[in-house]
Amino acid sequence: MDTIDYKILYILQNDGRKSNSDLAEAIGLSPSPCLRRVKALEEKGIISRYVGIVDAKALGFLINAFVNVSLRSQEKSTLEAFQSQVSDYSEVMECYLMTGSSDYLLRVVTRDLEHYEKFLVEKLTKIDGIANIQTSFALKPVIQRTELPI
Repeated sequence: MDTIDYKILYILQNDGRKSNSDLAEAIGLSPSPCLRRVKALEEKGIISRYVGIVDAKALGFLINAFVNVSLRSQEKSTLEAFQSQVSDYSEVMECYLMTGSSDYLLRVVTRDLEHYEKFLVEKLTKIDGIANIQTSFALKPVIQRTELPI
């Protein structure tokens, strides 16, 4: 990784749809070496995918919940079973294995509180091995970044 690679990453984090020719111009390379560098970053897994960021509120997803989940056991099989099950739920936007007072932190989006309650009762609480669930609801986003500080 050199300064040109970091420039490429910085630009693509802010505009993943930028054409190769525009990207090359922005970093001061010709298109062919620029494309080779981008492909190399993709092959190394540094660029893992390209996405469009959708405004959840504009689509009616008004609830952003942070859910702490504690399991009865931290055995590998219990952790793997939880992770496998929760990965099937489209409401779960992020899931982190944690240290501290809970085992997992989930970020869950739903259209309203009724939908969250349905998710909680019909999906999350049905997973074997859960000892405790605590939910906090976000009132509003203050900082919401997708770019790494490179």
